[in-house]
Amino acid sequence: MPSNNQDKPKQQPFGHTPFAALSGGEARSPESQPVEPTEPTTTARNRGRVEIRRLKAGRGGKTVTEVRGFVGIGLPEKEKLAKQMQKSCGTGGTVKEGRIEIQGDKREEVARILMQAGFRPVFAGG
Repeated sequence: MPSNNQDKPKQQPFGHTPFAALSGGEARSPESQPVEPTEPTTTARNRGRVEIRRLKAGRGGKTVTEVRGFVGIGLPEKEKLAKQMQKSCGTGGTVKEGRIEIQGDKREEVARILMQAGFRPVFAGG
């Protein structure tokens, strides 16, 4: 009897997956799939020095964290930063006379947000 090639399974190329047709395209290994960045990559630019102060005077004993010394940014950006600080700190705050005031002693959280925005925060005063 002659040998019949139909009895033998066909040899598949190395790396072939039988489920490639189900995904609508050629299946790729996890190493070959494009990697999407989880966060937008932005270069940290130096937007200037800002002072972070803790104040109590004239507020009935309540502590306020004040950020001042912004150069070159307008009121809308200050309000956006203030909103971000309020949300992160879980407190209230406002923008008054070109400075941001956040309720409570939240200097560390405020400094972190300012560094992410490209500023160079400096702790000043008491």
